[in-house]
Amino acid sequence: MSRLLHRDTVPPVPAAELTVRSADGSRIHVELHGPEDAPAVVLAHGWTCNTRFWDAQIRDLAADHRVIAYDQRGHGLTPEPGPGGYSTNALADDLEAVLAATLAPGRRAVLAGHSMGGMTVMAAAARPGLREHAAAVLLCSTGSTRLAAEARVLPLRAGALRTRITTAVLGAKAPLGPVNPVSRKILKYATMGAGSAPDRVDACARIVHACPRRARVEWGHVLAELDLAAGVRELRVPTAVIAGTDDRLTPPVHARAIAAALPVGLGLTELAGMGHMTPVEAPEAVTAKIRELVTRYVAAGTAAERKAATAEKEDVA
Repeated sequence: MSRLLHRDTVPPVPAAELTVRSADGSRIHVELHGPEDAPAVVLAHGWTCNTRFWDAQIRDLAADHRVIAYDQRGHGLTPEPGPGGYSTNALADDLEAVLAATLAPGRRAVLAGHSMGGMTVMAAAARPGLREHAAAVLLCSTGSTRLAAEARVLPLRAGALRTRITTAVLGAKAPLGPVNPVSRKILKYATMGAGSAPDRVDACARIVHACPRRARVEWGHVLAELDLAAGVRELRVPTAVIAGTDDRLTPPVHARAIAAALPVGLGLTELAGMGHMTPVEAPEAVTAKIRELVTRYVAAGTAAERKAATAEKEDVA
């Protein structure tokens, strides 16, 4: 059985939960896991997912990290926003609000974003909140522009017809319905590698099918028109990129373009045979990369802060 479901199928129990208000007043659901004073990691999930998408990472990292995971607006326990509430600017607002609410001034963390979560980080790249709190970034299975044009979900030749149909699919209003053998097969084909374990496919299917239809449709429209190329160039913190070689939604061409354009790029890791859902399909690889970034860019600073705080207490005593 996969690590995602190894210990039990119950989600990790957060140390605390809170509701954060974004710039437009939208309420954002946030979970806090692990020791409060441990090196911090912030997890941003992708389109049609929720915090449960990161369960494998949370279970592993929370033992010795402060893990902050939040539901994107309209997903999970975060309510759908009001009119005009679906945009990349709104995603950036939400991330800034989460960082401000969960990290003390000047405290830095590794930010990991999958798919739309990675787009969130790119959208917020020039924001003061991100530059204050981001020590390093991991972008998983994401793209910055031309998503509909490059997607390979439809078995058609690249061109205007495939792009037009893909755009329509991203914004399709038809309900997904219950998870069943047919829907699992479709989801696996579209989002996961051919060798994905059945329990991991099931886990992704349950998460995706739980996404409210309006959020799925509205964010689908945003993704179809996405252009965050400027955000990639503004992401001036050490940034690593991970992609599955068999990703049909955001093929590796996106990851290669992002890795090449990053001001402080740490390279691209291509996971052979993996699809779009890399944190679920290859949890060990994604978690290891997060740990690597924490060790290199956060842990040393956290240790120094603890030492300084201890010395200050001793001086007071």
